[in-house]
Amino acid sequence: MSETTTSTQSAVRSDLRNVAIVAHVDHGKTTLVDAMLRQTGAFSTHGEVEERVMDSGDLEREKGITILAKNTTVFYSGPSANGENVTINVIDTPGHADFGGEVERGLSMVDGVVLLVDASEGPLPQTRFVLRKALAAKLPVVLLVNKTDRPDARIDGVVAESMDLLLGLASDLADEVPDLDLDAVLNVPVVYASGKLGRASLEQPADGTAPDSEDLEPLFATIMEHIPAPTYDPEGVLQAHVTNLDASPFLGRLALLRIFNGTLKKGQTVAWARANGELKSVRISELLATKGLERVPADSAGPGEIVAVAGIEDITIGETLTDAENPQPLPLITVDDPAISMTIGINTSPLAGKVKGAKVTARQVKDRLDKELIGNVSLKVLPTERPDAWEVQGRGELALAILVEQMRREGFELTVGKPQVVTRTVDGKVHEPMEHMTIDVPEEYLGAVTQLMAARKGRMTNMANHGTGWVRMEFVVPARGLIGFRTKFMTETRGAGIASSYSEGYEPWAGPIEYRTNGSMVADRAGVVTPFAMINLQERGSFFVQPTSEVYEGMIVGENSRADDMDVNITKEKKLTNMRAASSESFENLTPPRTLTLEESLEFAREDECVEVTPEAIRIRKVILDSNERAKANRARAKA
Repeated sequence: MSETTTSTQSAVRSDLRNVAIVAHVDHGKTTLVDAMLRQTGAFSTHGEVEERVMDSGDLEREKGITILAKNTTVFYSGPSANGENVTINVIDTPGHADFGGEVERGLSMVDGVVLLVDASEGPLPQTRFVLRKALAAKLPVVLLVNKTDRPDARIDGVVAESMDLLLGLASDLADEVPDLDLDAVLNVPVVYASGKLGRASLEQPADGTAPDSEDLEPLFATIMEHIPAPTYDPEGVLQAHVTNLDASPFLGRLALLRIFNGTLKKGQTVAWARANGELKSVRISELLATKGLERVPADSAGPGEIVAVAGIEDITIGETLTDAENPQPLPLITVDDPAISMTIGINTSPLAGKVKGAKVTARQVKDRLDKELIGNVSLKVLPTERPDAWEVQGRGELALAILVEQMRREGFELTVGKPQVVTRTVDGKVHEPMEHMTIDVPEEYLGAVTQLMAARKGRMTNMANHGTGWVRMEFVVPARGLIGFRTKFMTETRGAGIASSYSEGYEPWAGPIEYRTNGSMVADRAGVVTPFAMINLQERGSFFVQPTSEVYEGMIVGENSRADDMDVNITKEKKLTNMRAASSESFENLTPPRTLTLEESLEFAREDECVEVTPEAIRIRKVILDSNERAKANRARAKA
């Protein structure tokens, strides 16, 4: 461990750098981390290397987004390392505001951030969300313009927009963080790169061309120069903050720690400062350091290092391991309040328990939700009036849908209610969460998008036309107006629009919002779907079920072309006679049914509907299955 003492109080670990890479979804940060690992020899020469190694979850790879904040270690010994072997801990943070809890944790581990922006799209709202958190924590920033070789790159414009964003955020934060260094914010170093090619340069390339350097050396040099090395107090007692959790099949729960002061040793007995304020004495049974993407056993770790420890069963994020004789815990990690909630309970439909080996009991569902709370700091689980259902609150619709999808893949059967907003009362009035939405669309869809946002109580705050045929609009819209927005938006803009949002605080309740103008087609009896019934009904709307699939009373089989719900018999069979028909039934003119994903089903469901989720199928159903009971409930609601 090399160190240089700067004063009597603090010393510096010059052989260490802790840096987070922040970017919007899809701007290429995970690909860039791949290139950094390759060029520093983290992968063995004969090893099989897959793309986007940091996106380890199945869902992350399928959706192409980072969901969990993960760390990897790069060992750098190039020209800028001054003969040392420098360990660079790289934290890959999510670019999506729904996973804000992950972002706040990731930033508590690092001493600086690399802000990565796409050379064509420029900084987008969720870059702003993460960057604001970084500036509030007074972390230095390096600007990296990625994908300079895109044919539609506009490098000058993007650098200017990024600088405007940094300035705007710094002025926003001036009241909250009075000692923010504005000069440092203005003198941000800029690196130009192509993560896919593994090349970076400090010289600006022409639009659409790759950087002139052969490797990422200019990026490493900038990190070494501008991201400060960790500082610590050589006299200080042990302080290690739990910033993430993991599990190992052999060692049980692993706590990922950033050590701020002191040294942590394998076999050592330390004080564990819990979230509720109590102190417990625990022994470190195993200490693991990260090498590339592998965890390797270590005997001790010093200040500034990020390590994993095993042997503490109930440890959670934000807690501290500190000196047993003189405990000095660190403050807990704070995260923003949840904005969206949904009810998750056991599957109560007539088809429950048909999947072999599925987890269907309330205890199994509750245990799984409790397990999720351990690693996910931005979730809350609250009890409801029913013993077999719970209210789960999170940042956004996507974060909750991801949780349900993970549970579905693990073999759970669930009933999931329509997402609702989490309101709060201010001065006796109901306030609801608002979102700041930025939308980029081709000019011809301007009217359609404005109409769509107006129906959802959105108000436009800004509009800019770059002269490239695209328009950028900014809206402030109630968070509930964005439930079910994405599918409609994609249809209206023929898949060409880009929309993303971040939280904008609370405002008074905006009034009722009409989500869906069409009613549902509801099955009026149990049975098997017949093609004959579908052909007779297809003028009435579009279907969600395939021929021969099983249905039950109260299940939604399609979308009605009119505004009200319609009970249909989709199991009707053709009456057979002994006369031969001249024209036999032709199934060629049956319109193919729509298959809804989990997110689309949650968006489609109305207040009196819910989604049945099983490992094999996703179905939408009425909350009250019996049609007579449903009619009574509707009459009662109309009276009220």
